[in-house]
Amino acid sequence: MAERGSDSKAPDGTAGPRPFLGILFRCCDVYGRIYRTKAGDAYTGRCPKCLRPLRIKVDPDGGIDARFFEVR
Repeated sequence: MAERGSDSKAPDGTAGPRPFLGILFRCCDVYGRIYRTKAGDAYTGRCPKCLRPLRIKVDPDGGIDARFFEVR
């Protein structure tokens, strides 16, 4: 049996886990993940409960190293 997510591709086209950010959606007090777009320029997703959309741009000049965020 294949490992979960093993068929995903990293932004550079190699096999590997897809980059994500952990998000605490305060609108519904639930945790979810948003994943990097194929273009690699942003992370997009929705609140798992109310489906509120979220887009976080990737800073090409560095940005921050944090992987978990809280949104209101």
